[in-house]
Amino acid sequence: LAQVFSCFEDSVPPHFRQTPVSTTTPTNQPEHQQQKQQQKDRSRLPAPNHQPPPAMAAPGESQVVAGDTAWVLTSSAFVLLMTPGLAFFYGGLVKEQNVLNTMMMSLISMGVVSISWMLLGFSLAFGDGGGQIVGDFDYFGMQGMLDMEGGVWPGTGLPPLVFAVFQMTFAVIGCAIISGSIVERMHFGAFTVFITLWSLVVYAPIAHWIWGPGGWIEELGAKDFAGGAVVHESTAVSALTLAWLLGPRSERSEEPAHNVAFVILGGSLLWFGWSGFNGGSALAADSTAALALINSYQAAAACLVTWMLVERFVRKRWSAIGAVTGAVVGLVIITPAAGFVSTIGAFAMGIIGALMVYPFFQFTSRIDDSLDTFPCHGISGFFGTMLTGCFAMEGGLFYGGGFKLLLAQFVASMAVAAYAAFMSTLIFLFIKFVMRTRVHKDWEDAGLDELVHGESAYVHSPTKSYSSPTKSTHANQESDSSTSESEASTSNV
Repeated sequence: LAQVFSCFEDSVPPHFRQTPVSTTTPTNQPEHQQQKQQQKDRSRLPAPNHQPPPAMAAPGESQVVAGDTAWVLTSSAFVLLMTPGLAFFYGGLVKEQNVLNTMMMSLISMGVVSISWMLLGFSLAFGDGGGQIVGDFDYFGMQGMLDMEGGVWPGTGLPPLVFAVFQMTFAVIGCAIISGSIVERMHFGAFTVFITLWSLVVYAPIAHWIWGPGGWIEELGAKDFAGGAVVHESTAVSALTLAWLLGPRSERSEEPAHNVAFVILGGSLLWFGWSGFNGGSALAADSTAALALINSYQAAAACLVTWMLVERFVRKRWSAIGAVTGAVVGLVIITPAAGFVSTIGAFAMGIIGALMVYPFFQFTSRIDDSLDTFPCHGISGFFGTMLTGCFAMEGGLFYGGGFKLLLAQFVASMAVAAYAAFMSTLIFLFIKFVMRTRVHKDWEDAGLDELVHGESAYVHSPTKSYSSPTKSTHANQESDSSTSESEASTSNV
């Protein structure tokens, strides 16, 4: 037990260590108090079935850590729930007649990207035989995942399939994010083909660069804890590129969100799911996961409050959509830094991020980014990546690390953005060559729910026609007059 506890203590950062619990009962206490003290001491010791760290397992035995596995399985469910949350978030912002089409773009991502990830995406992202740029085909169709040494993914206490499904949920939500820039005008089939190809030729290689074995950005020394560059920057740049190639909507208007309640519900689900997005990226139930979790909450809270104060000062109102947007921006900003910065650093990143990102939401660009996907995820992801280079406790600029990490963060961001834009352009041009990418103008004007899906999000009662009070009064007078005349003629007869 002493060896086990010493291993745990060495892996815990100094600021998380606690004073060891003494199991020695004072002899100057009465006997009944000694018995109570002994029971309390025994309750603080690890349970008899406590799993030792993987390194302590005997050769040939399973090295799976039950607690880590349970936490990452739970986190996978959290992150998967973020995609329906995003569907509500986006669905509340669009026009009433495009709600289902917008939400279905997130739902279809859960389908096709899960399949592409299982067949090839995971192998391209985390295969270790392809070098620094991309993986290999060793894990095609999840083959070989049950034959790894110790039954765990290298460097973790997780079964390989648990690691694979956790990473799959990141690819799913990433593809769903792209839809925010092209809603209300892109063919549903063309979008489905795009995200399927994008998950394989854009997302998987970028994930290998930063998280995969031997990736060149990882070798460069850049830090991305949970996907500031891998998920948010890559998807936002691809979304902006797609919006530019597709062209603006036929009627680009600044209409208010049709259902603010949907926006709040979606944003709340996103915040809830981010607990697994950032906390689960520790790949263990340990102090790093706890640090990532509290950092995520603090950055989101700080950014939300700062965002609302800025809106109150600029627009003289307390906007509900602004509050949700501020929370999401804060969560994006802390994503690359969640496990690398202190809690006060995360709090500062939330405030600074809100002040830096808010102006980008006020710009009106020629590119019709329908739901502000690029500032929300791209700009926020970039600033979060750069602030990681400043606030990281190991190598950060504010901790005496100089500019080395900051430069690595900048190179990583620029490389991800350039590759995502270039490859997204090629994918779109290929799809445009083989199928129609944009709906007809009259479809845009009428709305896509009925025409594409044959359904409507809302059931409206038949419209009743009401006459004006003046006409109604006049009609009643004429009716009364005719009735009187009829009665008079009847009495004469």
